[in-house]
Amino acid sequence: MNVPSLWVNADRVVVEARIKSLRADSPAQWGKMNAAQMVVHAQQPLRVAIGQLRLKHSLIGKLFGKMAKRKLLSDKPWGRDMPTAPEFIVKKQPDFETERRALLDLVRRFSEGGPSSLTPLPHPFFGPMTPAEWSALQWRHLDHHLRQFGA
Repeated sequence: MNVPSLWVNADRVVVEARIKSLRADSPAQWGKMNAAQMVVHAQQPLRVAIGQLRLKHSLIGKLFGKMAKRKLLSDKPWGRDMPTAPEFIVKKQPDFETERRALLDLVRRFSEGGPSSLTPLPHPFFGPMTPAEWSALQWRHLDHHLRQFGA
């Protein structure tokens, strides 16, 4: 698995530029979220990774988490309209600029903290994760949603 990493400065700069290129009216290529909802949604996995958001290990995660983790961390592109955790679904209409700044701040915190900033807890769906898996999952999730909005 050769995935860019937010822990590599050049890779982080690229993803930050993509986030900064988003606009509140950027149209989605697929899915139901608007750009403001997406930037809030994209914050949640980063918050889980650094221990800021703690969720219980779900039953479905216990049953299917390892298989899903292998699929999401493979070299294959993620499909459109994949299921997401209910806690990551954004129904409100947030302020785009405020939430984009919050996403950039979380990317910076994850990046600067490196592996030592990761939660020691297992992922609430995928179970135990190595630092490399946490890193790849964060990159792939951000990339997926930035592509969703043409960034």
